[in-house]
Amino acid sequence: MSLAYYKRYRMVFDLQQAALLQPVLPADYVWTPWERGQEDRHALVKFHSFRDEIDSEVFECLGDYRGCYQLMKDIALQPGFLPEATWLITVPNPPGSAGYEDCGTIQGVTVSETTGCIQNVGVAPRHRGLGMGRALVQRCLIGFQSAGMKRATLEVTATNVAAVEMYRSVGFQVTRTMFRQIDLECGVLT
Repeated sequence: MSLAYYKRYRMVFDLQQAALLQPVLPADYVWTPWERGQEDRHALVKFHSFRDEIDSEVFECLGDYRGCYQLMKDIALQPGFLPEATWLITVPNPPGSAGYEDCGTIQGVTVSETTGCIQNVGVAPRHRGLGMGRALVQRCLIGFQSAGMKRATLEVTATNVAAVEMYRSVGFQVTRTMFRQIDLECGVLT
């Protein structure tokens, strides 16, 4: 049996001490609020965001569109799913397209009366470097705060240094280090 271990951080943000401002997107990008039936749009962004990243090794479903779609359906069906903390970033009428292109996604779920949990912050590769990951996180935090949450949590793979640093710069602090074990022969998380 061949095993791999992935170091993950649990990070926490104190919503009671934060004065959050509405994030601003780059020109030509717009916010798309959650609507039931959008699972496929979120799933497609997840797939494009994670398929070639370390997280698709840690969580196999992120490397497959069908896995991303099932994950998105499961998130949206959770009792604590919070629509006001769930967003897409969209480019209306991008060059070479007659419609729109979704390029960023985030979901929020309440895990207790006081805590919200950020799920799968994803920005498609060709839209990275424009501050959209940060904007998604800030928009989600505003959703948690408006729902009365006192703190927000997330988990991130430690080797995803850019994400860890972005979360720290927003105000998240590492509160726990965990290790996930993957059986490389069958891709099973243990």
